[in-house]
Amino acid sequence: METNNGLVAAYRFDGKGGGKALSWDEVYSWRQDNGFLWVHLDFSQPLAQQWLNERSGLDDVVAEALQADDTRPRSSVMKNGLLVMLRGVNMNQGADPEDMVAIRIWVEDCRVITTRKRRLLSIDDVRQSIAENEGPVTPGGLLVMLSDRLVARISGVIDDIDETVDRLENDVVESENPSLRHELAVLRTQVIALRRYLAPQREAMLRLSQDKVQWLSDTDRVRLREVSDRVIRYVEDLDAVRERAAVVQEELANRISVQMNNRMYMLSMVAAVFLPLGFLTGLLGINVGGIPGAESPFGFEVVIGLLIVIVALQMWIFKRQRWL
Repeated sequence: METNNGLVAAYRFDGKGGGKALSWDEVYSWRQDNGFLWVHLDFSQPLAQQWLNERSGLDDVVAEALQADDTRPRSSVMKNGLLVMLRGVNMNQGADPEDMVAIRIWVEDCRVITTRKRRLLSIDDVRQSIAENEGPVTPGGLLVMLSDRLVARISGVIDDIDETVDRLENDVVESENPSLRHELAVLRTQVIALRRYLAPQREAMLRLSQDKVQWLSDTDRVRLREVSDRVIRYVEDLDAVRERAAVVQEELANRISVQMNNRMYMLSMVAAVFLPLGFLTGLLGINVGGIPGAESPFGFEVVIGLLIVIVALQMWIFKRQRWL
């Protein structure tokens, strides 16, 4: 049903879990006594913008909020309804999950308007439920179902991140893989990006479950509270992952530092061994008269023997001092 005219989906619900898909003309002609309406729009399209601004009957502030490019999760009770901004993980092909997609929701007692710019698979889940006659019955039920599907998809992403941290914790101990630092940096960036929106979404969901709105039933509030608790748990999981990643990074830095120190130590020992040898060979190599043994046929062998004795003496001193 998705087209380039801005109308992604529209349904008039039958109050039994099912609904009839509507066209633009049917959306234009809808009246409150026709039944509960849901309109889902791509607000980047001109026709959707025209309907929101001129034909929807929304307050200018609400219409502008539903078309805002950059949104932060929040929940606001207004005179005629409830304005909710939420975020869902980006599960579109080739996209990064942490590049979260915004959905803007306006809920009234007989109508729900949602807008997006990028596709959200959670919307497809709701539409599938409607096709199977297991959809929402009330505006509050639709809000709960949307929130639940958004949070459900976040769960899988956080589980993947947790598994990645487990693997990195093992790899940093067991292997010398140089790509660990890059993987760890990518993971921490993911966690930061997810938490940026999940933390305010936690507050938005908590407030949403507590808002005194007539068309939100006690059952809806209980379900919203459950969704809110799940978001709180996911934020706590992200905090735990962030701390574990910091520990892994610290351990990785320590291992790299130890390796560097060991290599520098070995280079220093080699330099210490060859320092006196270099001094003697340089001294005996000057082209002036009077060099001891210059005329002796055994001079070279004597010098080699002296160098061996010096190296052996150095090794004995290093071991005595426990430098080796």
